[in-house]
Amino acid sequence: MAQRNAQAPTASETVNSVTLVGRVSAAPEVRELPSDDELVTFRLIVARPPGRKDADSAQRTKVDVIDIACWSARSRRAARRLEPDTIVQVQGALRRRFFRTGGGAASRYEVEARSITRAKT
Repeated sequence: MAQRNAQAPTASETVNSVTLVGRVSAAPEVRELPSDDELVTFRLIVARPPGRKDADSAQRTKVDVIDIACWSARSRRAARRLEPDTIVQVQGALRRRFFRTGGGAASRYEVEARSITRAKT
């Protein structure tokens, strides 16, 4: 009988949860899709921890710019009220989105927001 590794997670233990605190880079973009669904997107600028070295130490990136997608009515409402340079907390899940471009299929990662709140200062 095979013995199960005590460290390996089970399917019920997997988690896709993201919490980010950062600065809104620009006004959110509202798009109506061909399906008549509405999507609100914006970019969040999140600082990297000090002293972290990237693979290419000659070009140390100090921030990450992360795409945020708002599909639920609650997250869309919150995102539409955001202004550039506002510090917010975003909770959600990491998603990989596939789409077609002139050069063929492509993909990108983004955070699908579940909630957006102004960060306490």
